[in-house]
Amino acid sequence: MKIFFLIVGISLLFMIMPLLYRVIMGPTVIDRIVAANVIGTKTAVMLVVIGMIFERVEMFVDFALAYALLNFMGSLAAARFIHQTREKSLPIHPPQPQKKQA
Repeated sequence: MKIFFLIVGISLLFMIMPLLYRVIMGPTVIDRIVAANVIGTKTAVMLVVIGMIFERVEMFVDFALAYALLNFMGSLAAARFIHQTREKSLPIHPPQPQKKQA
């Protein structure tokens, strides 16, 4: 059974690799935040898998839950920060179209 969990852990590790590319080269900040959030979720699952391998599930599940909560709070904080900075950067009065002079 340990072989199965080892294969699952290694496959999760390989699934994180494309997400690392998206975090580094993402075209927008939102893409980077979502990729980092998915990496955090996969890491929490990997903690449970590691707990199954070492037969210490109770301890690793606690770590995984704490890590998932921190991951979620970090995503909320980043989203709120981006929302506030975009509100500040928007002009209060949108520019008026200029009339053509004849």
